[in-house]
Amino acid sequence: MHLAALIDLGVPEDWLREQLSRLPVSAEYSLTVQPGSKMGISGTQARVTTTDSHDHRHHSTIVKMIREAGFAAGVERRALAIFAAIAEAEGKIHDVPPEEVHFHEVGAVDSIVDIVAAALCIEKLNPDIVLCNAVEVGSGYVDCAHGRFPVPAPATQELLRGAPCTFGGVDGESTTPTGAAILAATVDEFLPAGTFTLDRVGYGVGHKDFSRPNVLRVAWGEYAASALAVETQYKIEANIDDMTGEAFTPLMEALFTAGAVDVYLQPIVMKKGRPAHCVVALADADHRDAVADTLFNQSSTIGLRVIPFEKRMLPRARETVETSLGSVTVKKVTQPDGRERWKVEHDDIVRAAAAADTDYGSARRTVEAEVRAALGAGKD
Repeated sequence: MHLAALIDLGVPEDWLREQLSRLPVSAEYSLTVQPGSKMGISGTQARVTTTDSHDHRHHSTIVKMIREAGFAAGVERRALAIFAAIAEAEGKIHDVPPEEVHFHEVGAVDSIVDIVAAALCIEKLNPDIVLCNAVEVGSGYVDCAHGRFPVPAPATQELLRGAPCTFGGVDGESTTPTGAAILAATVDEFLPAGTFTLDRVGYGVGHKDFSRPNVLRVAWGEYAASALAVETQYKIEANIDDMTGEAFTPLMEALFTAGAVDVYLQPIVMKKGRPAHCVVALADADHRDAVADTLFNQSSTIGLRVIPFEKRMLPRARETVETSLGSVTVKKVTQPDGRERWKVEHDDIVRAAAAADTDYGSARRTVEAEVRAALGAGKD
């Protein structure tokens, strides 16, 4: 559907077929592109039909295949980033290093074509920024290589970590691991808060029938990012002077589990010189009551304060950057004066250090130097 939508948006089909022929699996599949419609919405429908029975490829095998295809640097980088996202997700699920991951569904020829075609089409369109609304994952169960699982499939769930999702909009799986990987490696901003001026639209028509049109819509236009995102959150806090220091750690973990976006302690001095801690949890409106109840249930306090406040956030985007120690996620923000700064995700540096058998400090210096060279922007 993604491939069909981008062709419908304007990517030349002949050019795409010529580029895909660089893959060493061109004799193992056929690509059919034709008009299609669902529930009155017309667009383009694509199908990759394969004769391939070799569904289990290592990540390293696919990386070699892409690198030897002779694609443009941007296409190669984007395709590898999508597969790297899948390898990271599968590796985490199965507790194996990413390079040792055996791809099942996404290692088949049709998925390889889908992902490489996505990289080709996106690079051909060359957008400045990629936006996405909340991702509908569906409902029910899905059969995959490891058995029957509730929707979303484990890899889909892991790939959409940090992305806003909706559930139960349709009966069945509506976001696959392949689609989730394309989003994870491509989207710069979910739930965009800026102003979008539409120029043209592409529709990718699916093959399944749902209770709503099974159509992927991709829009092209001009985007003016909002200077600041503003939302109302709540500070739930309590002064506690009769708990041991060890008891605060499980309390903080419970508050995070209840939905707090941040939890911290402030040492204070109460009346009569009693040393104490102020436990502070920040939460949105949906999790405010659950966080407050948890603070009552799992601490010694008999009273707390709930204080609404306005949270202002700089425009931000996430980008995957390839380094000599592996791919890392970089969070970029734009200041009100227009300057950008960035920060590499801590967990990615920890993983890179472990994979390279080096210390955290050395890995961080290496990764940050290479990210700085790639982005050319200031570091947070």
